[in-house]
Amino acid sequence: MQEGKNQAMPRSRFDELVALAEENDGLVTAEQARSAGFTDSVLARLFQRERIERIARGVYRIPHFPPGRFSQYREAVLWAKANRGPDSVAISHATALAVYGISDANPSLIHLTVPKSTRLRREKPKNVIVHRDDLTKNDITVQEGLPLTTISKTVTDLLASGGRIGLLRQAISDARREGYIGGAEAGQLRRRIESHLKSLRASSDKLEPTTA
Repeated sequence: MQEGKNQAMPRSRFDELVALAEENDGLVTAEQARSAGFTDSVLARLFQRERIERIARGVYRIPHFPPGRFSQYREAVLWAKANRGPDSVAISHATALAVYGISDANPSLIHLTVPKSTRLRREKPKNVIVHRDDLTKNDITVQEGLPLTTISKTVTDLLASGGRIGLLRQAISDARREGYIGGAEAGQLRRRIESHLKSLRASSDKLEPTTA
């Protein structure tokens, strides 16, 4: 009987890892695996045998899982949380709008917000933009199993970063229609936009040269 590479890992243990990854489109972190009883040596052996793929430091994928609609977003969140990363991580800005399915936002990069004090020592994926803000529990909600900034927080962040006003107005209308926010909150967000525009106009007027 051959040993080593041809010696299969007990099926039941690998099934446990698969079950763990099913909740995240076939993705699992080393920390999640350790909590389920998998040692680093077992993960290394599975990687060497190509039963799992390493997509980032501390993040693995089960190869036979087809990528889901939100897989790239799950990868970004798990990347930030891996290796004892922060718990308070959320998909934000225009990417949050895309996950909610409101407005025509279709960002090519993934916007992710982490706490200001977070030190991400590992290499950042090229398709991820990291924002730093200390989000409260009221700033984060869960949609499609993903942590997202709330509609209110998302609109506020996009206003502060120079987001298109037309896009934000559309997002508020869509969020109201889809039931993510009520009429009162929609009105409050619209007033916030108008206040922002008024402030911009006032600043612009101050910068205009006076004539003699």
